Amino acid sequence: MEKEIKADADGLNIEITEIQGKEKQLLEAFQECQEGRCSCPTNEYSKLESLEIKQTDGRIDLRLSAKKGEVFDTEEIGKCLDYTERKITSPK
Repeated sequence: MEKEIKADADGLNIEITEIQGKEKQLLEAFQECQEGRCSCPTNEYSKLESLEIKQTDGRIDLRLSAKKGEVFDTEEIGKCLDYTERKITSPK
């Protein structure tokens, strides 16, 4: 899984590629966060105003909008994405 995180004034745009057939599992994990059930070991979720998820063939785009006055730590978001990748690729 490759990811590119780009910050702007209102939040983050994240492009995830090289998913290798894990689209369904990733979308389910991101939907949990979208619904307020994020399991990432970070406090960044408390800064989240909204999460938009778009999927195209072999790629997932995420738009994280921050609450007013909040700024995401891209390093922490990167760790969260790594955690999500490990969560879906590790046998249960």
